[in-house]
Amino acid sequence: MGLQLKPKKVRLNIQISEELKSKLADFSAFQGKKVSVLVRESIEEKLADIEKKIFEEKMKCAYQALAQENMEISEDFKYVDSENLQ
Repeated sequence: MGLQLKPKKVRLNIQISEELKSKLADFSAFQGKKVSVLVRESIEEKLADIEKKIFEEKMKCAYQALAQENMEISEDFKYVDSENLQ
C-alpha cells in the first residue's frame, strides 16, 4: 500500500474571447464544476483524441508497408506456387 502522490499542477494563463468565457461559465455551472476543471478535462479529451488519431495513422502506415512487403514476397514466389498447382 504505497503512498500515491497527485501530479503536480501548474498554472497556465491563456487569453480567450468574452463569448468563450461566458460559455465556459454557463457550462461549468450546468455541470457543477469549476471552470478550471472543465477546461482541464476538455484539454485532456482533446489531447487524447489527437493521440488516438496519431496512433491510427501510424498503424495505417505500418499496415500499408506490411501489405506492400507481402505483395513483394508473393511476387517472388508466384512461379514456385504455380509449379505446385500442376
